[in-house]
Amino acid sequence: MKITRENIDDLNAVVRLTVEKNDYEATVNETLKEYRKKAQMPGFRQGKVPAGMVKKMYGQSLLAEEVNKVISKSLTDFIKSEDLDILGEPLPNDEETKSIDWAKDTDFEFVFDIALTPEINITLDKRSKLPYYTIKVDEQAIDNQVEAFANRFGENQPAEKVEEKETIKGSFVQVDAEGNEVADGIKVEDVTLAVDMIQDEEVKNSFIGATKDFEIVLNPKACFANAAQMFKVEDAEALDTTFKFVAEEVLTFVAHEVNEELFKKIYGEDTEINTVEAFRAKVKEEIEASFVYSSKYRFGVDARESLIKKAKFDLPAAFLKRWIVLTNKELTTEKVEEEWSNYEEGFKWELIKNKIVKENEIQVENQEVLELAKEAALMQFRQYGMFDVKDEYLDQYAASILENEQERTRFAERKLEEKVYDLILDKVNAEEKEVDQKEFDALFED
Repeated sequence: MKITRENIDDLNAVVRLTVEKNDYEATVNETLKEYRKKAQMPGFRQGKVPAGMVKKMYGQSLLAEEVNKVISKSLTDFIKSEDLDILGEPLPNDEETKSIDWAKDTDFEFVFDIALTPEINITLDKRSKLPYYTIKVDEQAIDNQVEAFANRFGENQPAEKVEEKETIKGSFVQVDAEGNEVADGIKVEDVTLAVDMIQDEEVKNSFIGATKDFEIVLNPKACFANAAQMFKVEDAEALDTTFKFVAEEVLTFVAHEVNEELFKKIYGEDTEINTVEAFRAKVKEEIEASFVYSSKYRFGVDARESLIKKAKFDLPAAFLKRWIVLTNKELTTEKVEEEWSNYEEGFKWELIKNKIVKENEIQVENQEVLELAKEAALMQFRQYGMFDVKDEYLDQYAASILENEQERTRFAERKLEEKVYDLILDKVNAEEKEVDQKEFDALFED
């Protein structure tokens, strides 16, 4: 095996390989012997097919397969022995690689393009200034969260009269122009409809003010965006006719009273929160904790942007564009070119992040990945109104998530990036700026 490297510039190089007969011959011949033992052909017993026939049938494909194995191993070993820090993976240079005749050639020459990682200089010290936004938790934010909790545990209760926000239970029956039920017409029972979702304003107004056990004639297709789903039919066109709605019950939504019963529903029977003041203090604490995540996320955005700008290094753009297309079948050259600025930023940040990780010996432990998975699981449970989740259940659920290798990798990478941002925050001069929620949200509008 002959292998050499020629640097084109600081970011690109060419690797030339010559695979000679003695690099593959023994392995190919041994494999052909194994094929012969198993080969079955009319007129020959198993294992007695002539070697020449077996070679004619399988020789070229086995040769190509073994040569590719030799190339792959040789490239890997060469990159390791030369201590090359490359981007992507070697790509065949079709222009310089000679055409191959697998039936006649015994030595094969291959040329590969490789991209070299650029030199990156990063300084993290107090001379570097970055904003760190803290979000004020005002009374309005607490009020909004208290209201959200009260609504989450609220319930529908019977009402005497229909208002704009009420829901109504009843049934639909198809009727003719005189209001008589159509024989074999469409009927739907146990329907619940929301008054504020009625699209026809005239029909909506006819509901408002009505008392229970009333009847209203309407066209479902014109009144409801989800008419087909409501009537359990495939085509809403069948509902473009007259129906009578017979109301059976009017319901109004009543938020849960902010009291000790609500506190227990949120935080469990063993909670020590038993006053509105203590509840509001707890809500404030939770909002502040969530705002820390938001603040750190924004700091990460600013840190990433600042470091990419300050590092000032180039990428082997032509190679990377080609590599992206070759490794992503759904992408075209035109699409990659159009979105190159985003790809470029992503590549640069990965290189900067990896350098910070290496220089500071940052590692992610299994327990840290598990804790992050537990945090994600707890947030997921809370979205479904489950707040009092026991630690042992969270442990089991998080562990089950991490059994998926892709999920484990995703959480590990997320934790690694989190630790990188924490290190940057510790090393640079973070200028704290207090803003309200509206001002903070505006930071993401540009």
